Amino acid sequence: MKSKAAKILLTGLPGCGKTTTVMKIVETLDCEKVAGFYTQEIRKENKRKGFRWARLDGATGTLAHIGIRGSAKVGKYGVNVASFERQVVPILDVEQSDAELFVIDEIGKMECFSEKFVGAVRRLFASEKSVLATVAQKGSGLIREVKDYPGVRLFNLTSQNRDKTVEEILQILSFLKGAS
Repeated sequence: MKSKAAKILLTGLPGCGKTTTVMKIVETLDCEKVAGFYTQEIRKENKRKGFRWARLDGATGTLAHIGIRGSAKVGKYGVNVASFERQVVPILDVEQSDAELFVIDEIGKMECFSEKFVGAVRRLFASEKSVLATVAQKGSGLIREVKDYPGVRLFNLTSQNRDKTVEEILQILSFLKGAS
């Protein structure tokens, strides 16, 4: 008998389509009990200025930007940890949500500046809920930890295997179809 919870991670080089793949899966699933967020680049005059988060319920905010000052930095981007913890981390609370699938795009260096995020992700991976997440290819701490979690299915995404990967993940999550 198939478990009613899946822990699925997508990794790959920047620009290989991880976020696009996750969104395609979420749109195809037709499951109403989904919570989570995805990230997008903030571009101005064809130059990347930062990253925004977007919750699946439509709320958006800035995750990191070249104009943000402070000690939480990845490269030239300052990370807005306080806003991320206030606006995004609560939707990942497995105790407060009836979601059946949690979407996390991504488990990366910027997000891991938040200890509250790290704790929420650990609780999700230890729970009976399904998780579909993207994760940085390289990194220590939580980035390494989730890849080694028992039962995790890790997919290394490329432009060549993207469509096949979508189909495979939809098959794994097929028990969620039509759930409401």
